[in-house]
Amino acid sequence: MGVYTRTGDEGETSVIGGRVRKDDDRVEAYGTIDELNSFVGQAISFAEEEVFEDLRQQLAEIQQELFDCGSDLAFVRLSDKKYKVKEEMVLRLEQWIDGCEAENPKVERFIIPGGSRFSSALHVCRTVCRRAERRAVTLGSHAEINPAVRRYLNRLSDYFFVAARTANARLGVADVEYVRSKKVFGRKE
Repeated sequence: MGVYTRTGDEGETSVIGGRVRKDDDRVEAYGTIDELNSFVGQAISFAEEEVFEDLRQQLAEIQQELFDCGSDLAFVRLSDKKYKVKEEMVLRLEQWIDGCEAENPKVERFIIPGGSRFSSALHVCRTVCRRAERRAVTLGSHAEINPAVRRYLNRLSDYFFVAARTANARLGVADVEYVRSKKVFGRKE
C-alpha cells in the first residue's frame, strides 16, 4: 500500500460522507485532536517511573478515545447517529480527575506549566486540548456534531491539568506558581 494518493493535491480531503477543503472547520477540529494525540504519546514517553503506571494506562486509553473523538467529528453526514464517544467516557474522566486531585497539594495561585518533564508535557496536552475544544465548538456552531465530544474535550483538559500536578507531586517537584498573583484560590470571601 502506498502512503501517497495524490487525491489531496488540490487542497481537498475525504471525510466520512464526502470531500471538503483541507482548511474546513471539520478538518481543523479532528486535525487538532490528532495533534493532541501525538502530544499524549510524547507525554507517555516521559512517564518512565513506575509510580506513573496508572497515569500511563489512563493516557493510553485517552489516545484510543481521541481517535473516537476524531472519528465522530469526521462525519459530514451521519444518518443513524452511531457515535463512538459516550457520556460514560466523560464521567470516567471525572473519576480520574477526582483521584488525581486527592493527591495534589492545595492550589493558591495560578499554575505555570513546568516542573518535571512529564508534568510539562501534560500541560502541553492541556493547551492543545483546549484548542481542540474551541475547534469543536466552532464546528458545532454550524454543523451537527456529537455533543459528547465537546464535553469529553472540556473534561479532558481538566484531567491534563490535574494529572500534570500529580506528576509533579509524585516526584516531589513543586508546581511553578505565577508569583505576581495574589493568592486567589482557597480564599474565604
